[in-house]
Amino acid sequence: MPHLFSPIKIKSIEFKNRIVVSPMCEYSSEDGFANDWHLVHLGSRAVGGAGLIITEATAVSAEGRITGHDLGIYKDEHIDKLKHITDFIHEHGAVAGIQLAHAGRKASHKRPWEGGKQILPGNLGGWETVAPSALSFTDSEIAPLELTKAGIEQIKSDFKAATLRALKAGFKVIELHGAHGYLIHEFLSPLSNKRTDEYGGTFDNRIRFLLEIVATVQEVWPADLPLFVRISASDWTEGGWTADDSSALAKILKDKGVDLIDCSSGGNVAGAKIPLSPGYQVPFAEKVRKETGILTGAVGLITQPLQADSIVQTGHADMVFFARELLRDPYFPLRAAHELGYEIKWPVQYERAKW
Repeated sequence: MPHLFSPIKIKSIEFKNRIVVSPMCEYSSEDGFANDWHLVHLGSRAVGGAGLIITEATAVSAEGRITGHDLGIYKDEHIDKLKHITDFIHEHGAVAGIQLAHAGRKASHKRPWEGGKQILPGNLGGWETVAPSALSFTDSEIAPLELTKAGIEQIKSDFKAATLRALKAGFKVIELHGAHGYLIHEFLSPLSNKRTDEYGGTFDNRIRFLLEIVATVQEVWPADLPLFVRISASDWTEGGWTADDSSALAKILKDKGVDLIDCSSGGNVAGAKIPLSPGYQVPFAEKVRKETGILTGAVGLITQPLQADSIVQTGHADMVFFARELLRDPYFPLRAAHELGYEIKWPVQYERAKW
């Protein structure tokens, strides 16, 4: 059996293989509601054989959306359609996960195909953004409001309420989005966090916000269900968050009951020089796994079955997160198994199309 297709059990959940549908924003919601696009988009990847399907960044509050068209889980009315989707995913042998997110200073923007520019507060569709410090992401954008202690407590409450809704919607995995320059990452990085209170300055202070969210989520998330955290393992910028910081954080998160670190990078510094190449972020997953013993997920320009299988076989990561390749081919797992010489169960409706 190829290593990519070996089962893995995390707490009470067994994943049939190591292939994960990475969270990918679809910008196709109205007021946070999932719709048939999300059902087909996520459901087809379950039919295609992935072991774990994680939703796009799903906002814990309306103000935490990147755009006005982000998926959300900030009202009870969102639950029904999400439950429809998770039921379909589970019916086809995959596990449904949700990425809980707050965009911080990168909120209130147009969709990428509409130019992606910031929408100013008071303009149609725009709202005030918040961050650990009043620093804009780019010079062309207005600065966010610095979060007050009351604002921090409200966001923690939003994550807790979103977790309860995720449970009701049938999700079996939660991933907290601490990467790509969104709110949690903004607290972690000294480049975006210039606070002088207990949430800024030292490493221990800058990770406090994330640790408090983890603890808040764990108050209501069942102890036997997996909890992941996605991080940007490096800011790729001098003076920013580093790979060593990531390992130090991962060790603490493991001790706090987090099960897997999803190792991405970048996103917090406009214009950061990132050396893109196939599997360029895999060394981060390897480093964190080796230095802490926590499970890791690798992501980033992973496109070939043999490449992905090698990542698991060599112990560089425990799961492989696919993004663009699974947009190009929802049935990549079926193709990967064939290319690796392994037979997996196809949906009965598709059996006649097998190789």
